[in-house]
Amino acid sequence: MSAAHHYLIALGSNQRVPNVGAPRAVLRRAVGLLEAAGFHVEALSPFIESRPVGPSLRSYANGALTANTDLAPVAALAALQQIERDCGRRRRGQRWRSRPLDLDIVLWSGGVCNQPGLEIPHPLFRHRDFVLGPAAAIAPDWRDPVTGLTLKQLHARLTRNRPAPR
Repeated sequence: MSAAHHYLIALGSNQRVPNVGAPRAVLRRAVGLLEAAGFHVEALSPFIESRPVGPSLRSYANGALTANTDLAPVAALAALQQIERDCGRRRRGQRWRSRPLDLDIVLWSGGVCNQPGLEIPHPLFRHRDFVLGPAAAIAPDWRDPVTGLTLKQLHARLTRNRPAPR
């Protein structure tokens, strides 16, 4: 089967889910749910622990995967959001709060997509080590269509040591 679309998806969790377990177990469950929803997972990064962004106090388990599917971007986003809901996510209240599951489309084989509620490339991925680290581990040569840089180059730029200001 040849799928029409190739995606890089970021995964994150910092809450236990009943009958699933701790955040790393939630991420493993999400991979299975993605497969069941028609995503053929090609590569899965190791999961890492990261500090939260925003008001949440709990550490996150993060990872990334590449997958093929026949789902176009808007339909793919709808599938990801359904999986989030199936894992207990409710999109209300304060932004960047603790959540059982967060699935984000970071990159897409079609380049740039700007639809209501969906922006690909993800607008913040270039500034987040917890996205770029796992993504560069599995797809180092995938190019950001906006900057032209590979994930490996973006990660190196984000994490390089800089001299202290004089």
